[in-house]
Parts: sequence; C-alpha cells; structure tokens
Amino acid sequence: MTAIEIRPRFQQEIPLSAEETLARLRTALKEPGSPIIGFVADHHVTLKIPYEKQHFWSPQLALEVEAHESGQGALIRGLFGPQPSVWLMFMFMYSVIGVICLFVAITGFSQVSLGIPAPVLWVLPVGAGLAIFLYLSAKTGERLGRDEMHQLKGFLDDTLTYK
Repeated sequence: MTAIEIRPRFQQEIPLSAEETLARLRTALKEPGSPIIGFVADHHVTLKIPYEKQHFWSPQLALEVEAHESGQGALIRGLFGPQPSVWLMFMFMYSVIGVICLFVAITGFSQVSLGIPAPVLWVLPVGAGLAIFLYLSAKTGERLGRDEMHQLKGFLDDTLTYK
C-alpha cells in the first residue's frame, strides 16, 4: 500500500479459516488499550480510529471475510473510506451542484435559443469551480487520513499474523 486513493479496495488471502479470522479480530478489538476500535457482525468487520483520536477526515476500514473458494483459508475484501457522514455530505453537495447547474443550463440555453440575453449562464462556471473545490477538499482529506489508513491496515495485518 504505497499509493492510497479515495476509497481504495484490496483483497487478501490468508491461510486461516473465516471463523478463526473473525475470532482473532473480535479478540483484538476487545483487548484493553487496543489502538483500533470496531465491531464484527456476521462476516462483516468495521475498523475505526478511537473516537478521541478521530478528526473530520479519519477513515474507516470495512472488511468482508468469507471462506476461500478452494476450501483452504479465507478471503478478505477490504474497502477504505471516510466516515459515512462525510461521504454522504460530499455526495449531497455534488448532487446539489449538479442539479442547480442542470436547471441553469436548461433555462440559460433556452433563453439563448430564443435570442434572449442569458446572464444566468454565469452560474455554470461557478458550479464547476465549486465541484473542483470539493474534489480538491477530498484529496486534502485523503492526505490528512493517510497515516490512519496505514494504521488500520497495520492493525489488520498484525492481528492476522500467522502465529
């Protein structure tokens, strides 16, 4: 994991069974002073930074643990991402900007086709600027959460080290 992108995914095959993998993760999360918090529900695991150390850009790691097709070991599918509230906020803001730009474009280009001046079209470059600002904000958040992503992955690797 050298380059981390927004919401990167990974797959990892391990020789432990799915049940043993989940048991190790449950045990590690319940240990006092664990550097990571989280929960295990069925074959889904969520790992997070402790609440007192979290900031707005703190990531979380969602894992799906399933038995490997060969019957030997387990397959872990992981997805790094922001807290759900942060992800929802960004998607909502992109949607609002998109809808506003759509209506402005329809209205403005209709006015232009009718030969009416359409100063409302100045909203389109402003909307594009806001979308670029949101993208750059997400990239900044990615950089601010990079060390925590490595901490989450390190916890997973340390917990599943073959003993």
